Amino acid sequence: MSVETGSPGLKLYNTLTREKEIFVPINPLNVRMYVCGPTVYDFAHIGNARPVIVFDLLYRLLRHLYGTDQVVYVRNVTDVDDKINARAAERGVSIRELTEATLAQYHADIDELGCLRPTHEPRATDYIRRSDGFMDMVTLIEMLIARGHAYVAEGHVLFHVPSMPDYGRLSRRPLDEMIAGARVDVAPYKRDPMDFVLWKPSKANEPAWESPWGPGRPGWHIECSAMSGALLGDVFDIHGGGIDLVFPHHENEIAQSRCAHGTGTLANVWMHNGFLMVEGEKMSKSLGNFVTIREALGDWPGPVVRLNMLKTHYRQPIDWTLKGLEETSRILARWGEAVAADPDAVSSPGEGVLEALCDDLNTPRAIAELYRSEDRPAELAASLRLIGFDPAALVPDASKAGVDEAFVAERIAARLAARRAKDFAEADRIRAELAAAGIVLKDTKDGTDWSVDPTMRGR
Repeated sequence: MSVETGSPGLKLYNTLTREKEIFVPINPLNVRMYVCGPTVYDFAHIGNARPVIVFDLLYRLLRHLYGTDQVVYVRNVTDVDDKINARAAERGVSIRELTEATLAQYHADIDELGCLRPTHEPRATDYIRRSDGFMDMVTLIEMLIARGHAYVAEGHVLFHVPSMPDYGRLSRRPLDEMIAGARVDVAPYKRDPMDFVLWKPSKANEPAWESPWGPGRPGWHIECSAMSGALLGDVFDIHGGGIDLVFPHHENEIAQSRCAHGTGTLANVWMHNGFLMVEGEKMSKSLGNFVTIREALGDWPGPVVRLNMLKTHYRQPIDWTLKGLEETSRILARWGEAVAADPDAVSSPGEGVLEALCDDLNTPRAIAELYRSEDRPAELAASLRLIGFDPAALVPDASKAGVDEAFVAERIAARLAARRAKDFAEADRIRAELAAAGIVLKDTKDGTDWSVDPTMRGR
């Protein structure tokens, strides 16, 4: 399937219209996508991995349909934020030192998930003030003031929400819900309770940049408006992120960009992935079920984590369970055996897989099609590559032949859970259980590796 052959086109669900629509790029030779990226102050949790994987899949599909060099993908890095300031102070390190180290951790994690690096990965602090002609935050705020959509008050600059008659079109929330959802800061200098901050004075010991309104730093929402405008233009094709960003973040992005540039839209298609639960409950540190990407990768290989995300359609909530991960591990082992004869064979992805992905990234249907192609290993390998897997890496290790790898992975995960709970007796018991079966564990900084004890082979 390709756009050149006139095959059925890509359909994407648009949060803005609440409909699935045929995707028509503004320019098929320059398809442009922006996705909200991480705030780099700590290890990203497993819920943060979902949009990274979802939009990596879309990026791969767009490159397949339109050409590798015809797709521009921008994913930002927020490196100025209250949480960043607090964490740097807590650790006694500079903000730059904290954000550099955290971003390096993030890259290492998502590389293991098989995610391609975006075309551009702008850092917010590089777009506060620029001298090279690119759009920056200070310039964008000045444009909003000049057009009557923003005002200065007590060292702050605020966007005046009533100046935009159709504010709220993306989230479609009543005013009282928007006020509650925005956690509105009641301040005497606001003209309207819904007005939100574009620029604010920095407190002592906080980073500050010079501006026409005094030294300070930008509000959260203006960052993405400036970076998307600088790298993709006033209007582009696709904007993505988690469902939790619809309001207020994406709603405010739209308001800022449209009012500054006088456009009718910011992005033609808005896409949002659903929430992630852990064993049927909302993930939280208080419940003890908070899992970072790094911790998940310590228990399971990157391909297992990736496929486990893709088993659920991106717009639906996903329940992250041990049982689901075990099943996913078995699926990948099965496909590895299917492509083992020639994992590098050159072929085209299966038509059924492409049709499923072109139907709003219908990954459950695409996975069903992968099952059907197991008797066509070259096609299976090509389809796996399209959705972000290296078929050669899935081929079983000959030294582990005959071993139930999914069972070993499950026991390693159970051992790690026991160690986290400080139940060291249970952790030692699991190690001994595996050793008795000829499985030798080796703990490393990246997780637990295992091998077969050659003296036990054949017993």
